[in-house]
Amino acid sequence: MPAEQMADAGAGPPARPLDAIDRDILRMLQTDGRASIRSVAERVHVSRANAYARINRLIDDGVIRGFSARVDHERAGQGASAYITLKIVQNSWRTVRERLQELPGAAHIALVSGDFDVLLLVHTADNRALRELVLTKIQSIPEVLSTRTLLVFEETDLDSAASPQPPQPPQEL
Repeated sequence: MPAEQMADAGAGPPARPLDAIDRDILRMLQTDGRASIRSVAERVHVSRANAYARINRLIDDGVIRGFSARVDHERAGQGASAYITLKIVQNSWRTVRERLQELPGAAHIALVSGDFDVLLLVHTADNRALRELVLTKIQSIPEVLSTRTLLVFEETDLDSAASPQPPQPPQEL
């Protein structure tokens, strides 16, 4: 794939350099995205106003892309997970990406180098739903030349494994 095709996601001005406090704030929010401004400020030893301004700058600069919940897919009724590799028609990345984003259960899409072009992570209710997704939805995309499905038997979320903490109720700001 040409380099200009890969670069379309990074449009806009570059983010400002991060200092040690910014990196500490990012680590905290990756561990607990619901942390209050007060607790962030206390842990990184800055004022609440400074913590608030830094978090907003990280959001405005696109460093923080959003906040989300880490989901146990099996407990959420998505007992089958798979990585699917795709070979696609040259210069069709944008079109294929748009189609893949619409798929139910699509969790991560990456344009990669190597023996295939795209790596897709999906979560489905069961193997029957996974089969349906691959054979009728993904393989029906005209720009998809071939697929290979790799079943996930077990997975470990490294972010949560680093600091296994139960979810906490929201804290006052």
